[in-house]
Amino acid sequence: MDCFLKKIFGGKKSDELAHQQFTKFSRGEFKDKAMIRLKDSAGKFVMDTTSEYARELVITLAEKLGNSKTQVTGALVSALDLQGFKYKERKMAMGVRKYMIETEMTGKEILELSASQPKAFIAFSFKVGDSELSIQPKSPKSAKGASSSKKEDAEAKIDFCKLKTSDFSLIEGFVFDSEVRGAKKVEIKHDFIINDIIISPELKKEKDFAKIREMAERKGKIVRKLDVDGKKIVKEADFAA
Repeated sequence: MDCFLKKIFGGKKSDELAHQQFTKFSRGEFKDKAMIRLKDSAGKFVMDTTSEYARELVITLAEKLGNSKTQVTGALVSALDLQGFKYKERKMAMGVRKYMIETEMTGKEILELSASQPKAFIAFSFKVGDSELSIQPKSPKSAKGASSSKKEDAEAKIDFCKLKTSDFSLIEGFVFDSEVRGAKKVEIKHDFIINDIIISPELKKEKDFAKIREMAERKGKIVRKLDVDGKKIVKEADFAA
């Protein structure tokens, strides 16, 4: 599937998956988000990413798996009580619930579970043929503004999700730039610049602030910064999601 950034840079209309990516952001500039590090070793690709891509990576691999089965481990993570699925055990710390998964599932079952839990963070690890996805079964860190960014020369920590594969079609929904084809090492970072938070007239009547925050639309700009075998490339796209 196409990740939320490919949709934005491709000019496609925002969908719920894209909207969910921005609900935690206030106005401001948030540097070095949705990062990717891709290495190509003779057609064997290793793509490491930050947590933003977890759900879309799970969906991408589940779509490839289809009606076949594979062993799935990991967790659904949420501040809310979740229901409607089987899990091995529930762990809880600091108000965060982790529903541990360790079972065989088809790709269709993974997709159905993902769709039924839209507000949960899905951290599943599983194999499809020679493709292997690993995601850390924990809650991602909250968004931080520009003042919290690391120094320019500090190496970015990109290790929340890992995809190993020889099937580039699984990667091009995330690394979609034409300049990347044939590159041996690629690093991608994004700056999210939120200029406006749009609250519809209907939403202004809502009393629940958390619901307003969740449903409001963010508007602004995304700066996509690529390092392709040492060559720096910068792209920008306006967005509303």
